[in-house]
Amino acid sequence: MEQLQNYIDAIVRTDWVTTAISAVVILAITAVVARLTRRFLGRVLAINEERDLPSSSIFNIARGAVWITGVCIMLSTCFRVDVSAAITALGIGGIAISLGFQDTLSNLIGGLQVSLLRIIKPGDNIEVGSSTGVVKDITWRHTTIRNSKGEEVIIPNSIINKTALTHL
Repeated sequence: MEQLQNYIDAIVRTDWVTTAISAVVILAITAVVARLTRRFLGRVLAINEERDLPSSSIFNIARGAVWITGVCIMLSTCFRVDVSAAITALGIGGIAISLGFQDTLSNLIGGLQVSLLRIIKPGDNIEVGSSTGVVKDITWRHTTIRNSKGEEVIIPNSIINKTALTHL
């Protein structure tokens, strides 16, 4: 019996067990924080289950940021990995991507403004520039309206933010 106790004690006192337990605890805390962040954003943005915002919205961005932060903390704390170079590379990559996707980012930010400020919502009769119709769908990238001929017109959200919008 004493040998078994010594064997278990030797396993528990080894460094890899402590490292593994620390990694699991950090990832569990990260999962809890990601869930709390999603709930917090849901309450702050007053989102109901019927779809005021697209499902792949700011929630996924916030959850991804929390998980990246948690994994970086775990790598740094448990495995002594220097993550500063990776974070710097992500920052530089983000700048390069933002320059390459200026129009797309303009539409995404426009979609965020249209959705969060509730400038328009499905069912509204609007006029944007020369297009007139009933709003059918609002996504992060574009807004779809149906005109009087029954045609669906897709208007980028950046145009909605830059052009005079008339509620009819």
